[in-house]
Amino acid sequence: MARVGVEVSIALSEAVGLCNADVIAAYPITPQTHIVEHLAEMVADGELDAEYIPVESEHSALSACLGSAAAGARTFTATAGQGLELMHEVLYVASSMRLPVIMAVANRALSGPLSVWGDHSDVMSCRDIGWIQIFTENGQEVVDNAICSFKIGEDKRVLLPVMVHLDGFHLSHVIEPIDMPERAQVDAFLSVNDYPYALNPDNPHAMGDFAPPVVFTEAKWAQEQDFQKSKAVILEVWKDFEKQFGRSYKPVETYRTEGAENLLFTMGSFSETAMAAIDKMRDDGMSVGLVRLRLWRPFPFEELRDAVKDAKNLIVLDRALSIGGPGGPVCSEIKAALYPLEKKPKIVSIIGGVGGRDITVANFEDIMKKGLEIAEKGSPNEYEIYGVRA
Repeated sequence: MARVGVEVSIALSEAVGLCNADVIAAYPITPQTHIVEHLAEMVADGELDAEYIPVESEHSALSACLGSAAAGARTFTATAGQGLELMHEVLYVASSMRLPVIMAVANRALSGPLSVWGDHSDVMSCRDIGWIQIFTENGQEVVDNAICSFKIGEDKRVLLPVMVHLDGFHLSHVIEPIDMPERAQVDAFLSVNDYPYALNPDNPHAMGDFAPPVVFTEAKWAQEQDFQKSKAVILEVWKDFEKQFGRSYKPVETYRTEGAENLLFTMGSFSETAMAAIDKMRDDGMSVGLVRLRLWRPFPFEELRDAVKDAKNLIVLDRALSIGGPGGPVCSEIKAALYPLEKKPKIVSIIGGVGGRDITVANFEDIMKKGLEIAEKGSPNEYEIYGVRA
């Protein structure tokens, strides 16, 4: 294993190459373009023995991926923002047909106004599509979870598509020191893709059948049951990864939460900045800690409840706004997850970092203080937007 300084998008492409992807179908869109550009170069230069399919849109990119996955090929694509939305109807097909497509999403704000910068509004429209979804905080986590995603999605107990989320620009375009695995290590970790329902003229079967009302409910219930069962496999794969590579991942991860009365909740790359803020506030004598969400789907109810069970206040930062709704979409899910508990923290919803706006260490300190003030005194608002100018 060699440590290199490399742009995170390029490192991700190299990781996909180490996984011996068979087919890549993609359409370039900022800020994920470097990912598929580098994969195209790898295929053109003979470094990766794969079919690269240039298409005319993201809808076509995912449609091509459905065909390749259905034929039993290890399949990868990437997109961002508007591209993810153009794929939207096809996303449901991939999961309901149990096709283990792997996709990197360089999270980006949605128009309008037009923005190419990062936030989580694109993924929040895709909460209920039936894809396993993993959030990353840095380049190493992007590489590691890209490798894990192939092992998870292709497991015969799972057979589901997987999204790996990396914040647009804040991760996709930065150069970081990354421990890149050797090919032999990845080969030892990954099994050969042996899709059990691969289309074959000698063994024909139907896919994507029409379902009248008499069977549709049962089909969706079966999909939901299998999706929930995938969590055990995800945990198993992360444990196997830790044994081989020495880095561990959990559905919910915490930082300095021991004995902390007040917790900040984040997901994605801003979590690392939040850690620095937690350190400073701890040094100043504040009883604070950080909870970070790694596994967005299937949602880790048990782990979340355990992480916040002793807290007095929970300040949830969302990087997306539910227009006309409860404010922060992540916060609304956390409220729902904690609602049945007799003992639970007060929850405050803060929206920040939308459209790529930075949140600094000082900003996180301010967010925490404002959130605790709201928790103590109350507010007429369902949520607060941090840093908005009147």
